[in-house]
Amino acid sequence: MLIWFLPVFLVFLMIGLPVFFGLLAAPGILLWLNGQERDITLLYRNVYNGMDSFPLMAIPFFMLAGELMNKGGITTRLVEFSQALMGHLRGGLAHVNILSSMLFAGLSGSAVADTSALGSMLIPAMEKQGYTRRFAAAVTAASSVIGPIIPPSGIMIIYAYVMGESVAALFLAGIVPGVMVGVGLMMVVRLMADKYDLPKAQRIVHTGQTMAPVEFWFSLIVLRINLAFLLTAIAFAITGALGLPVSGVASVVLFAVLFVMSHFILVSLRGAVSHDFRMVCKKAVAPLQTPIIILGGILIGVFTPTEAAAVAVAYALIIGFFVLHSIKLKEVPGILNRAGITSAVVLLLVGAAMAFKTVVSLSHAPEIMADFVLSLSENPLILLFLINILLFIVGMFLDAGPAIIILGPILGPIFTSMGVDPIHFAIIMSVNLTIGLATPPMGLVLFVAASVSKERVETIAKAILPFLAVEIAVIFLITYIPALSMTIPRLTGFAN
Repeated sequence: MLIWFLPVFLVFLMIGLPVFFGLLAAPGILLWLNGQERDITLLYRNVYNGMDSFPLMAIPFFMLAGELMNKGGITTRLVEFSQALMGHLRGGLAHVNILSSMLFAGLSGSAVADTSALGSMLIPAMEKQGYTRRFAAAVTAASSVIGPIIPPSGIMIIYAYVMGESVAALFLAGIVPGVMVGVGLMMVVRLMADKYDLPKAQRIVHTGQTMAPVEFWFSLIVLRINLAFLLTAIAFAITGALGLPVSGVASVVLFAVLFVMSHFILVSLRGAVSHDFRMVCKKAVAPLQTPIIILGGILIGVFTPTEAAAVAVAYALIIGFFVLHSIKLKEVPGILNRAGITSAVVLLLVGAAMAFKTVVSLSHAPEIMADFVLSLSENPLILLFLINILLFIVGMFLDAGPAIIILGPILGPIFTSMGVDPIHFAIIMSVNLTIGLATPPMGLVLFVAASVSKERVETIAKAILPFLAVEIAVIFLITYIPALSMTIPRLTGFAN
């Protein structure tokens, strides 16, 4: 009888019951009808146990880091940087919108935050330049799904926690798919530029910009450190390939030499661009350091993903208070309040879903579903195609987080038993359900984009279809070419 928990849950969703209560009510009622009152106590106890986890602390920390960065004027700097880089292309502001989403993804990891923060700024600007409002809203909604794909990603943290996978491996596996989605969307914009007569190219670099001395010196030093680290990594890769050992002292000396070289390289490039362009790029150094700190610290083993989230908060506070002077002390309570409410919603869903998972195991649903799936075909390629269709349909109606928590324990073991790498399947599922956030009829970012743009959801849904086609193509590419998502985790030792 317990196998009916999923249909009952779907009925609760259709009548408008919030997901949190549906996740608890559906199994609770069935346990009661089945005479398993003792398991009901276990069900609701697991709500707290599901939230009481060190890895899950990364979610509120990343939420808080995103709020601090957004409040600190980081969004404006990223948009100006994107305009300076992409504004000269045909349909420039559409490209700027997409690139800004890719950069913002490294800060927030949230599609909704991306749509709200960038949409409120770029949709009016695009409309002013001659784009239709529905096209501007569609580009914003389509590109915002990059947020949970490029690390850090709240969705991947949830998947890793539920399925017992490595957060770092999932983060690294999401880099290439996220970039592919962004590049694919830019290609669509370029193809549409001539057909729909999008506004002509215009490089936008604001003139007369200035920087505070603290920010100037911070950007100058950090930029040289980043380039020196990159050159050092290349040098280590070459010496490693040649089989030449490098001692600790030699490493320090090499880095010092490359730091000096980095200074002269950057000075030599200074005359190739205008003063205003350099200022825009320097202003983007501080915010773009966040994903470098997060991924760099995880890769070299300095801290775990959860500790990386806490470091990101500390960095955001330092940048906001002491470097950019864009956050005031009186604004901190409001920032904490917003981050706390958002985190509470996510963590309650995780806790309820972990309790829901208890009934999934009691009902033997994974075994029943596995037998059903294998009865359709024993060819993994065909089954991956069918599961992608299923996930895409689920993503149309259900938010990515709950969908991962509900379907992950059921579908994951089926495909890992067939030889699909667990990290590879995690990326397939995460990317598919994330793109579902922008699909009608229930895509959450469509409603956020409609709210920001004051455009009807139906018109945005029609305009977003060409972009969704590209995102679906990316899903199938990463499904059937595992190297696209698995190469970076394997090269860094986070996956076999």
